Amino acid sequence: MSKLKVRINGNELLVDKGTTIYDVIKQVDCKDNIPIVLGKVNGEYCELLSKIEKDADIETVNITDKLGSKTFIRTLQFILIKSVLDLFPEAQITIEHALSKGLFGEIHKEVPLSEEDIQKIKVRMNEVIQKDIQIKKVCMNREEAIKIFTSYKMEDKVRLLNHVNTDTVKLYELDGRYDYFYGSMAYSTGVINLFDLKYYEPGFLLKYPIETDPFNMPKSTEYKKLSKIFRETEQWGNILGVGDVGSLNDKVENKEIVDIIRVAEALHEKKIAYIADMISERENVKIILIAGPSSSGKTTFARRLGIQLRVNGLIPVPISLDDYFVNRESTPKDENGEYDFESIYALDLELFNKNLEQLLNYEEVEIPSFNFKTGSREWINQKIKLPKNGVLIIEGIHGLNEMLTSSIPKENKFKIYISALTQLNVDNHNRIATTDVRIIRRIVRDYLSRGYGGEDTLKMWPSIKRGEEKNIFVFQENADVMFNSTLLYELCVLKQYALKELEKINSKSPVYYEALRLKSFLHFFKNVEMDLVPDNSILREFIGGSCFYKY
Repeated sequence: MSKLKVRINGNELLVDKGTTIYDVIKQVDCKDNIPIVLGKVNGEYCELLSKIEKDADIETVNITDKLGSKTFIRTLQFILIKSVLDLFPEAQITIEHALSKGLFGEIHKEVPLSEEDIQKIKVRMNEVIQKDIQIKKVCMNREEAIKIFTSYKMEDKVRLLNHVNTDTVKLYELDGRYDYFYGSMAYSTGVINLFDLKYYEPGFLLKYPIETDPFNMPKSTEYKKLSKIFRETEQWGNILGVGDVGSLNDKVENKEIVDIIRVAEALHEKKIAYIADMISERENVKIILIAGPSSSGKTTFARRLGIQLRVNGLIPVPISLDDYFVNRESTPKDENGEYDFESIYALDLELFNKNLEQLLNYEEVEIPSFNFKTGSREWINQKIKLPKNGVLIIEGIHGLNEMLTSSIPKENKFKIYISALTQLNVDNHNRIATTDVRIIRRIVRDYLSRGYGGEDTLKMWPSIKRGEEKNIFVFQENADVMFNSTLLYELCVLKQYALKELEKINSKSPVYYEALRLKSFLHFFKNVEMDLVPDNSILREFIGGSCFYKY
């Protein structure tokens, strides 16, 4: 058998052609004890069961790598699914959404899930991990895969595969249990060195180490309001009869998508009207603060809320936080010496609070205007006054931070957190991260209206995410109410625009694998034409054609 030259971790080896990356790594002393889940062969990410067919430079990939971390989590999910079905063969497991630095899911069975059940599952998971069972990748005919999932009574996977346009599919097999996952998998169960499983009514919370701290479990934080909004969104999905991508595609194929769009938009309008009613019932509220991460649809939401407030006899008066930026030279800098425009101290808090107090006293106030080209404040005789039945609407990332409006009594404020918290997943075992929906929205908007390519957007996203973690997510539970801006059908519309940009990203780009990951789940969705989207929809903020503004 021919020999190949392999370089790995400073070592040079001769190996047989066809040797797996896993077997090569076994010959090298890896001293850091961080689980190795993938290999990088000549710069390309590969699963450890992949075979080496030519001379190669190999890097080990552990869970401090973004792709490595996702592989670790996906492997842990498979172990959980296998363990649950070993104990409760008739159960149905749904892995639903991220929560408290972990994953929330439910186990549906005849006798409701209990804390005792969770302990049994955890013990079984540890047994599977201790056995270090190899996870095999199996390529099979699509019809054969459908037969397997039909026998498992996994209708969600059957629906999904019915819409897949390939003759063959790749499944993973763990000790006789087959499953379908989009994304890479570790070589064996023994790679899992740290996890936790907790009862979290009515389901479970699956915990694992994060990229930045691979040796410890992240601390849990209670997110009662966030959990409540996820449950509400799940109920919306039930109303629409759509719980996964397969059932959504059925609606598209059966020409029922127009009704789905109408009901989805009506659910949004009903919730916005409900929020307007909450505000109207609190007679002391004079300031409405709207905050949320990038691409949540804050601007359109604020306009639609304003309409509902007018229905209730209130006059909305908008104020832009952008006009309260300090002059460029006074802007704080981050740890890299760059201007930190997302810092709350990038705003003139003293002037902002002074103006709010004046407005609440029904005085006429001249509002500054910020010139982004010169980086300086201007006064252009922009005056506003709050009518007796008026309410100020303030939209911005710091809206939930009490420091922003520290001089205003709490009873005068109403805080709203908005985000796109998708509950629609590819199937019961493959979730779509809420962040991914916002990334897709942002790619499409940047491409259609701002002249940025998808690659530019993906490169910016880690910085955007750090700012959100620091300035938004830590305050989300301070909100009086949360609004989920996701629309069940939106990825069917966004897909065609996002894919055009993602396809342009080549293998040399630092965001190439992120683009591949996004493309992999977008391909599951059937297309829905833009013309079907109402002109007042939050989705119009990203695809254009909104009745509220032009871009």
